[in-house]
Amino acid sequence: MDSFSTLIRTASHEQHMEAETSTFMTDLLGGRLGVDAYARYTEQLWFVYEALEFRAQDLASDPVTGPFVRPELFRLAALERDLEHLRGPDWRSTLTALPATRVYADRVAAVARAWPAGYVAHHYTRYLGDLSGGQIIRDKAERTWGFTKKGDGVRFYVFEGITNPAAFKREYRALLDGLAVDDLEKQRVVAECKRAFSLNSDVFRALGEEFPLSA
Repeated sequence: MDSFSTLIRTASHEQHMEAETSTFMTDLLGGRLGVDAYARYTEQLWFVYEALEFRAQDLASDPVTGPFVRPELFRLAALERDLEHLRGPDWRSTLTALPATRVYADRVAAVARAWPAGYVAHHYTRYLGDLSGGQIIRDKAERTWGFTKKGDGVRFYVFEGITNPAAFKREYRALLDGLAVDDLEKQRVVAECKRAFSLNSDVFRALGEEFPLSA
């Protein structure tokens, strides 16, 4: 019988691939969009991580979410440094969420308030993605727009507190396998994981509409 970490990965594979291969992300990583598109994407991430991390300290004492709340994963401070670099010191005054981003952030905030296991689904899709595919984005951004390696502009993708990402991801998957909920709740977590990837795809779709490639 498959472990829960394997189940959650395979069950959400289709939604994960849809998000990863979105037109916007493909164009961004292909160097076909300007740094403004990258900055706009970074702004959208701020809203999602603000929702994800706002209640993290409260959730640290929860038996279900507690083991997952790791300060070395927190991204908000790094995002804010990146936004200051990308948009200037007044970045907050021009910060706006796309409607799709607002829906995504609101869902994250809702599960953070009321459904610990659902919060784990969003935690998993975001942070493990940042540790994995996020490194490809960082490398492309450094090459395409000349950011200092692991410096301002790409700090979101740099986990200074995690010296061995592969070992950390193994440990994280072991936490998933030991998730303190019953099988029915695990099925709900898998469904929420799929939803998280779909919400992410909706943001990419909206960004693609804002930054269409001229024909």
